[in-house]
Amino acid sequence: MKNNVTQNDVAKAAGVTRSMVSYVISGNADRSVAPETRKRILEAIEKLDYRPNKAAQALQQGDIAFASKRIGVILCNSSVFLRPYYSEIISGIHTAAHENNYSVGFIRFFSELKDPVLFNNLIHEEEVGGVILVATDQVLNSESDWNIIEKIKSRLSKIVCVEWKCDGLSSVLFDRRETAQKATEFLYKKNYRDIGYIGMNDDRIAGVEKILDMYKLDSSREKFVLGEAFNMKGGYDIAMKTEKFPRAVLCGSDEVAIGVLSALNKRKIAVPGDVALMSIDNIESSAYTNPPLTTMNVQKKAMGERAVEMIVKGTCGKGDDAISIMLPAGIVQRESC
Repeated sequence: MKNNVTQNDVAKAAGVTRSMVSYVISGNADRSVAPETRKRILEAIEKLDYRPNKAAQALQQGDIAFASKRIGVILCNSSVFLRPYYSEIISGIHTAAHENNYSVGFIRFFSELKDPVLFNNLIHEEEVGGVILVATDQVLNSESDWNIIEKIKSRLSKIVCVEWKCDGLSSVLFDRRETAQKATEFLYKKNYRDIGYIGMNDDRIAGVEKILDMYKLDSSREKFVLGEAFNMKGGYDIAMKTEKFPRAVLCGSDEVAIGVLSALNKRKIAVPGDVALMSIDNIESSAYTNPPLTTMNVQKKAMGERAVEMIVKGTCGKGDDAISIMLPAGIVQRESC
């Protein structure tokens, strides 16, 4: 049965004006509402099962104004949902959107935007006020992929990249090179002189290399890079086939480290007795491995929150006005090294 409850009905049930109901529903920050009044309005909404008529709202406010408080999220691919690291970023996006009275209008994978009909339906200012591109650099493999990024830039004024940088767009990320430098120097100061790396082939390697070179250790990549890995299986496979381990290994992520740790346990190689292990990310499970992982705490949830704040405050400039926010990572010392 169709729900015909209106804001007037809610106002009557709560004993307030219709405008007061509208302020509460819209989350209008320009008008304060007493806690007791807000409580009565919310109770009336629940009792009457009031559902906003979005078409009427859009007609009243204008399509662009109505969409201005909706954020679109574009993920690199479906594997993101299986990765606890990215789950925390997405959690930060949802949390900050809710706290700022915004909503997440859609969550889509980048490959879906190759459908021109879907792209035209989603990427315009009458649908969303801004978009957040999460780790999209992982799937930009062709000129046509970059053309999609350019089309998004031409359609929307508020765009934030999370976990990657794109020329002309604002971004929020952690400094991979600096984080790897801190981790490698931590291992050095714990008297480990033979240090290897397993993980992503990115700025993390340069960070390890810089510290090894600074302390006059062997910094040739052929020597310290044991293999490239992105997940637990990748870390496990490399650790299973590595013949001779260095005294300490830095992994590019906790997931890679968990795979390495599993392989070392299977091969009866003691951690940290035979091989010290350290990683980057500080996902929840890193505290519950055996032994618990020493890791670098990346501010994952905060990245999502800051991205939303940049859209809400309109600070996510483009072109020469683009800004890049680098969130620092700190050491979480546990028992693996």
